[in-house]
Amino acid sequence: MLSVFRVAPEDEGMRLDVFLRGEMKRTSRTRAQVIIRSSAFDEAGRRLRPNDRVRAEQRVLLWRPPWDETPVSRDIRVLYEDMHLLVVDKPANLPVHPTARYYRNTLIRLLSDERPDEFLTLCHRIDRETSGVLFLARSPEADRLLKKQLEDREGVEKGYVAITWGVPRGPAGELEFRYERRMKLDEGNRLGVKMCLDDGPDSMHSATFFRVEEVRRGPRGEYALVRCDLETGRQHQIRLHLASLGAPIVGDKLYGPDDALFARGADGELTDEDLERLELPRHALHASRMSIAHPMTGAPLTVVAPLPADLAEFWDELSAVP
Repeated sequence: MLSVFRVAPEDEGMRLDVFLRGEMKRTSRTRAQVIIRSSAFDEAGRRLRPNDRVRAEQRVLLWRPPWDETPVSRDIRVLYEDMHLLVVDKPANLPVHPTARYYRNTLIRLLSDERPDEFLTLCHRIDRETSGVLFLARSPEADRLLKKQLEDREGVEKGYVAITWGVPRGPAGELEFRYERRMKLDEGNRLGVKMCLDDGPDSMHSATFFRVEEVRRGPRGEYALVRCDLETGRQHQIRLHLASLGAPIVGDKLYGPDDALFARGADGELTDEDLERLELPRHALHASRMSIAHPMTGAPLTVVAPLPADLAEFWDELSAVP
């Protein structure tokens, strides 16, 4: 597998390992150095080193074997189905569409293999680690109409359940923030996917309504079961909002105890100590409910996915607060 990276003029003089870490985003600098030593070449075929300095308009070539895809759950439960829609309960850690690391093991690929003669397309997305309700269209017309409804957010309700470290500060209610990608604010953060709160001119409005359902005690003090309803659907919205209230989601590698866990997790290099800090191998967020107007009939449609076994078992092992 060949990947080619162009060096922009503003990156000239940067160390190669620093440059590639920024380009690959979800890779730690240590992992980038390993990749460079095993697979990095210039256009003339000369092997490159991590401490080489890049030049403007240089092409960096990575020759790598295809990724050995991580096994995923293939238990995709159908929650609702008619001639226009298919709604499933997506398992945690199953990507919804192909990525650089996943091609065969994706929800859309697995469903297409099961239903080879059907039209199936994703109407929206949820993070790979997030489980829960996901809508697919079974016709181009249903796809167009539902996507327009989701974009306009007319009559659309999305509900999530999260388990957090600590209890969100303040009374239950609506959180309204503006936020943007951290990369725009902190050039030292090279993950490229982390969001942060900001009131700058390029920031986006976001709003979440949250309610603490129950509080329990565990190894790190208090944990909360939180219901979240979205008014907007920004990237990482719930995870960022809860972390901003002092209650990051259990298992969150990006907004939890240390965002370096995210890069190590992406590289498959989490240590036993890392996993102990995270408590769960994925973030404890579940898309529990979604309500829409049926795109073809206009009738109200609500689909619910129960809390999955891994989150239910984790919660049940915590002690109730008297």
